[in-house]
Amino acid sequence: MGNGDKRMINDNPMICDLETGICGTAGEEELEIIDFNHPQKSIEVYYVTDPICSHCWALEPVLRRFKEQYGHYFNFHTVMGGLLEKWSDEPVDPRNGISGPADVFGHWREVGEYSRMPIDGSLMLDNPVQSSFPPSRVFKVIQKIYNDELAYDYLRRSREALFAFNRNIADETIMIDILNQLGLDGEAIVQDAEQQTGQQLLNKDFSLARSLGVRGFPTIIIMNEENKGMKITGSRPLESYVEGLKQILNTEEILPKKQPSLSNLLEKEKLLFSKEIEVMYDIEKSEIKAFMERELSPSSYQAKELLGESYFTTTKS
Repeated sequence: MGNGDKRMINDNPMICDLETGICGTAGEEELEIIDFNHPQKSIEVYYVTDPICSHCWALEPVLRRFKEQYGHYFNFHTVMGGLLEKWSDEPVDPRNGISGPADVFGHWREVGEYSRMPIDGSLMLDNPVQSSFPPSRVFKVIQKIYNDELAYDYLRRSREALFAFNRNIADETIMIDILNQLGLDGEAIVQDAEQQTGQQLLNKDFSLARSLGVRGFPTIIIMNEENKGMKITGSRPLESYVEGLKQILNTEEILPKKQPSLSNLLEKEKLLFSKEIEVMYDIEKSEIKAFMERELSPSSYQAKELLGESYFTTTKS
């Protein structure tokens, strides 16, 4: 579900309007050029999202590369946006013709086919997610108790479970299982998330998203220390985010870090779809098999297929 998407997928796939100057008061003064030899980062990047946002799933390959190669320029913050509190008689996403769970199936499939980040979606016909708030609350509790990185791992595993493997990530047993696989105490965290504190943490994110002027997901906001920002809405190519970062830094050139080795990336991520590897390393789909064989030892990974797309899992524990 791409709640608040600017255009329907058929009209202009995965592209939404770009708006600038929405974060704070935009004056006439020039933006400051930052000396990045100094250890303190002065740029804040806010990623406003939701566990069941299909366009956010489509953005995963680009967002990972942006963080890996340009993350030394900014502090990254993931903000839960609250896409679906519950289904009601009112249309949830009229722009995309979504009034109830069954309407989601076709929309998700279309996003998956266009982006090549596979989405099954059939659970929305027979065991639909009733609310995105439960996994969002779990995310916030992990973030509070542990750290942002572990919370982000949970978000990723949840999206894999939902979109690729058709599991209801708002179901308590599924949430507990995902948490346990991350080496956490699933029952304890889910219990904490369902307490009043879990919703209070979530409400803070909702307030932040409103203050940032967010109306749809995914939204990336790049902001400098003078509270001047750029808002980039929708799933876009890497160049859009790099250009936004340049503008906020007021520079014509920024230096990316080298991409991580595929072996390190797969070991960290555990599972990668072909599209994610293609985007990270600038290779074509037709080159993926040879690239994997060249970069990895045969015993270190398994190649599998889902909905016509290849994906790869590490064999390392």
